[in-house]
Amino acid sequence: MDKTMQYKSLYRGNRVAVILPCYNEELAVKSVIASFKTAVPEAAIYVFDNNSTDRTIEFAKEAGAIVHSVKHKGKGNVVRRMFADVEADIYIMADGDDTYDASSAHRLMDKLLDEQLDMVVGRREEVGEKTAATYRHGHRFGNRMLTGAVMSIFGGKFTDMLSGYRVFSRRYVKSFPALAKGFETETELTVHALELRMPYDEVSTPYGARPEGSTSKLSTYKDGIKILRTIINLYVSERPFMFFTIVSLILGVLSLLLFSGVFIEYLETGLVPRFPTAILSVALMLSAIISFFSGLVLSTVTLGRNETKRLIYLSIPQTLPKDDHESH
Repeated sequence: MDKTMQYKSLYRGNRVAVILPCYNEELAVKSVIASFKTAVPEAAIYVFDNNSTDRTIEFAKEAGAIVHSVKHKGKGNVVRRMFADVEADIYIMADGDDTYDASSAHRLMDKLLDEQLDMVVGRREEVGEKTAATYRHGHRFGNRMLTGAVMSIFGGKFTDMLSGYRVFSRRYVKSFPALAKGFETETELTVHALELRMPYDEVSTPYGARPEGSTSKLSTYKDGIKILRTIINLYVSERPFMFFTIVSLILGVLSLLLFSGVFIEYLETGLVPRFPTAILSVALMLSAIISFFSGLVLSTVTLGRNETKRLIYLSIPQTLPKDDHESH
């Protein structure tokens, strides 16, 4: 792994790395590398191959990229390695399928530097008639639904949470825990920025069709379920008090509903003939109490964890336009 890559030139005083996760992209990888070489000549270009069975690695090397192999399957595992192994000040991440517009990279980088942001997302805008085959209606609907769910839970103003075209600051990359394994990593990237209240924004970028013969690795339903599960897991881990309070209320209401019948019978007859129902209602109420206090304890743990992540984030120097910054 090359952590000491010598950058030929800097962009506004910063080292730039283009990081491309790839899996069986032999039809597109040369074009993607060439596009970014033209658009961002200052950047070092890295291809992280995820066990491709075609000639992706061979073609990427021929095109002049620095190629790394990631054996653990899944885009999330690739992102973990990219963020760990590449040293730069600005990171441009795009998929290796040639659907993202390399010429938009400078706009994304300038926004990150000028507004001192930590993440800029390339919001996808369809171009050309063939784009619909790549960005299918099911994907668009799922994206809107999942983005809306995350925004309602964690706040924020993202409109294209699942875009794979992003520009990051160094302190974002080096403070990101990267726990996801697959395509749900985009959700994790978004929530990380929201939870640490990082400055971020979106920029509209053209989104084109894949090369003829290339197919998407994303499964609409399978990966959608994984993303939804990731959102739920993040909600439990990042909002434990709210989650367990809701569980506590549900259990408490069920307990009271069951107990009401038993209590009315007791008032009328002085007897408790339905012992199983009485025992169940008590068990549910105890579970509700335990759930509530579990939320209290876990919220304290979450607060401590977020404080630690925030301190790590703040310990990393901010990415700034060095030429402008040093002139003041």
